[in-house]
Amino acid sequence: MSPAVLSLLALIFAVVLSITSRINVGLVAIGLAWLVGVYAAGLAPGVIISGFPSSLFLTLVGVTLLFAAASANDTLERLAEHSVGLARGNARWLPALFFAIACLVSSIGPGAISSVALIVPLAMVIGNRAGVPHFLTALMVANGANAGNLSPVSAVGVIVNTKMAEAGLGGHEGKVWFTNLIAHLLVALVAYFMLGGPKLSGKADTAPSDGSPFTGKQRLTLGVILLWVFGVLALKLNVGLSAFVAATLLVALGATDESTALKRVPWGVIIMVCGVSVLIALLDATGGMELFTDLLSRLATPGSVNGVMAFVTGTISTYSSTSGVVLPTFLPTVPGVIERLGGGDPVALSLSINVGSSLVDVSPLSTLGALCVATIADGPKAKALFRNLMIWGVAMSVVGALFSQLLAGLIARS
Repeated sequence: MSPAVLSLLALIFAVVLSITSRINVGLVAIGLAWLVGVYAAGLAPGVIISGFPSSLFLTLVGVTLLFAAASANDTLERLAEHSVGLARGNARWLPALFFAIACLVSSIGPGAISSVALIVPLAMVIGNRAGVPHFLTALMVANGANAGNLSPVSAVGVIVNTKMAEAGLGGHEGKVWFTNLIAHLLVALVAYFMLGGPKLSGKADTAPSDGSPFTGKQRLTLGVILLWVFGVLALKLNVGLSAFVAATLLVALGATDESTALKRVPWGVIIMVCGVSVLIALLDATGGMELFTDLLSRLATPGSVNGVMAFVTGTISTYSSTSGVVLPTFLPTVPGVIERLGGGDPVALSLSINVGSSLVDVSPLSTLGALCVATIADGPKAKALFRNLMIWGVAMSVVGALFSQLLAGLIARS
């Protein structure tokens, strides 16, 4: 069996393993890359090591460390608590507010998982008191967090933009963010009206906490984060390296605890993303990437590729990690798929992969959905939420395909 075929089988095995087990697929991917690369393809270990995405690793660690530092001194939690007061006692505004807060927090850096973990416990308490269905609260928080998840300064946005740039599709950060935001906003609007958002009449009790003002350390943390965001967006500072400086500044000024912040960095996710990237690099070196893109190109035509790819990635992402497995695996295939099809827009196809794999993340088999279900202490209600989120998540694979087929091309050309 050729090294190209073996490397492709290794990738397929890693993807299946990510769906069927709790083993960190990044660890498996690195091991498989070594075994196949050295003992089947005859490559030197240094070649395998060179596939490690050091730039992406530094960026992810820097960004997640900065927001782990902000989480360690409760700045993000206090920000969420104060933001819910904007509802002014009107329960009808709560779902929209949950979406907006989650989107804002996710956009400025922590990403969807951290944002949902911060916001959904508070949102469930407030929503329950105001008569907002658990299902609606979960959808608004999860979709809001995912809507901001691909901003240029978000950890997952960094992954997407890096992988697109490596595929020769850099410079589309605005379209990446906008397309993902619009898709999740439209879905959230549908959910709001379907689940009775305009008919809510309860009073929004927005004070489950003591409402304490920001401490000096928390104000300093917010100031540093705002300066960092300004530097990245306006001054074009390197996202990861500047985040290291901002996090170091917070530690040096005593605004946060270094050891606590380091413990809160999602090392498992970072290893997952970087490990899969090592295996993808081997695929490219052995010719396995050509086989993979050829396989994908057989599933579609130039006219249907956006919808088909969104459906395929959405289906896989329902059971697997979007940022750790699906995006690093499929985005590098875009140029090859377009070439083999003999037509299509590579930017539109990339946007389709992003949207298709993200919309399904409300599934309770994903981290976002699981976090929402975990906040419900009542057993029957938790089971009901699990069932509803599962149905919704599966349906989103079709919705993502339709959205991508109809709109991805228009947005890419705009």
